[in-house]
Amino acid sequence: MHSAIREYYGSPLSSEGHSYRRNEADFIVQRQQPEINTFHPRNIKHFLKAVFLPKGYPDSVSEDYLQYQVWDTLQAFCSSITRTLAAHAVLKGSGVGDSTATVAGATITWLLKDGTGMVGRIAFAYAKGSSLDCNAKQWRMFADVLNDGATFVELLAPVLPKAYFTPIMCAAGLAYSLVGVAGGCTRAALTVHQARRNNMADVSSKDGSQETLVNLAALVASLIITPIVADHFALTWTLFILFTMLHIYANYKAVSSVVMDIFNKTRFFNVAASFVLNRRRVLTPSQANKLEPVFHVPNFSWLKLGCRIEDLKITSVEFDYQVSSKKPLKFLIKADRQTGRVYVALAQDATSHDILRACYHSYLLHMNMTSYQANEDEFVDAVKSVGWDLTKQHLCPEEWRWSLEENSHTMYY
Repeated sequence: MHSAIREYYGSPLSSEGHSYRRNEADFIVQRQQPEINTFHPRNIKHFLKAVFLPKGYPDSVSEDYLQYQVWDTLQAFCSSITRTLAAHAVLKGSGVGDSTATVAGATITWLLKDGTGMVGRIAFAYAKGSSLDCNAKQWRMFADVLNDGATFVELLAPVLPKAYFTPIMCAAGLAYSLVGVAGGCTRAALTVHQARRNNMADVSSKDGSQETLVNLAALVASLIITPIVADHFALTWTLFILFTMLHIYANYKAVSSVVMDIFNKTRFFNVAASFVLNRRRVLTPSQANKLEPVFHVPNFSWLKLGCRIEDLKITSVEFDYQVSSKKPLKFLIKADRQTGRVYVALAQDATSHDILRACYHSYLLHMNMTSYQANEDEFVDAVKSVGWDLTKQHLCPEEWRWSLEENSHTMYY
């Protein structure tokens, strides 16, 4: 029989907890609790933790959470400072302090800027919406670099002739709209990764609290900086360059610290290459994420995943043979030796496991290694054993799916 009970709040490693002792009748009779002192450093620490960190931290979030948030906080501070410098330039370019400027002219400029941004937001979401999940790190980096580019354009506004002010503001508005879509969507994807107890809303809200606190700190700093740089052109650009360089570096460190345990194409094919070429050495999520570039998305145009049946260029006899010999069939693969492309048609009921198997088989075809003695099941079991989550995938397949009606030879896709 245990003589004492230890209870904790959130994590077993938490210092916040209590002990209970039992008497001979196996009854809890005493609760040992430290003296409460509101101003004690430990209590202040617990208060700040409750306000700015998700409930149950650190067990309720991914292991890379703290490192990412530290760098993300630094980049948010730098971004707020540079946006303040840009806001000062925009107001000056709009005619604040200029007796010849008109309210109507400034209003039209802002309306055109907002309108351009709205159109750009819709177009960008249409063109790249599905890729934001699959390549969240790269698009997160894209958003932050583009944000710096838009800030740079706004800083140029008062320097160039007034005739260029409206086009410049429209260009900046377009850039900021793309930043809003790419940044917001990738932040949501990273939040899903960090939330480990179905606590996405809590993680997201605490991230918002952290960002608000950073913006408040940046606001205080801006109140000090703005009067100093108001009439100093060189100092304004010097601060912009310094904070922009720090902003990009902090973003790079933040994105690089993220360890996704779900496959996208880059991580998957790095793992597959290691498994095939290095005597079945399986890369862990941490190792594969370190190999993933964050400034660009590698080109995998050789793979057409989720294509139409007609893209396979197979006869009905070939189709019937594959269906009858490989039941239950979840995917069809055909390599085009002339173009080097591999086409994969997915069945309607293909799962994430099936798509991963199809990609592995496609890699072997692409590398002309069809004789390699390792089937898809062996590869799937190997990657699962080192911590990869195979219940989901970010491989960005197209949405074409085929199925067969029973007692019919008609295909639907």
